[in-house]
Amino acid sequence: MSADIKRSSGRHHGDLRHALEKAALELLNTKGIGGFTMAEASRRAGVSVAAPYKHYPDRDALLAALAVRAYTQQRERYRIAMAEHTDPGAQLAAFATAYVQFAADHPALFELMFAAGLDKARFPELAAAGQALFTELSAPARALCGDEHRARRLILAIAASAHGHAVFLAQGVLDDLPDPLDAARREAAITASALIARHTD
Repeated sequence: MSADIKRSSGRHHGDLRHALEKAALELLNTKGIGGFTMAEASRRAGVSVAAPYKHYPDRDALLAALAVRAYTQQRERYRIAMAEHTDPGAQLAAFATAYVQFAADHPALFELMFAAGLDKARFPELAAAGQALFTELSAPARALCGDEHRARRLILAIAASAHGHAVFLAQGVLDDLPDPLDAARREAAITASALIARHTD
């Protein structure tokens, strides 16, 4: 069989990997992790059910590739948000806000990153991508805390709070508020500032 995979329409596409990842993301957006199957991703990509296994040995391998892309997108969001500030505390508060915003803008990717049950021992690239996100926050946290250990504790506390606000938003806990997203963003930033004060006192 040629490297190009024929679509059912008879047309060819040379980038099977890209087509599969695009189709997989569309499927995640519509059906979530629970509704994701390799067969359906193949159908949406217009290829045979055997085609994905040329690049991905199984379902988790394809999901892991998407998760790495999600981490990269998330990291870029944080970098842009933090670059708008020079004060380290404001940078970390901006990170918290951007965290909530990313989860709201990309619910399927957010679910994939935290609810797919992907094994980071099997996919070390996931751990590396997550560490790269952590590294983005290290400089402002160290500037505030003065040492690596305290900086790590601060980052984890702010990230945990932001994650909680993002999950509450996704699960409708804040739906009784006039603007749930704005409230979640604001509270994540306020909590970040409070945690900074506590960890740097």
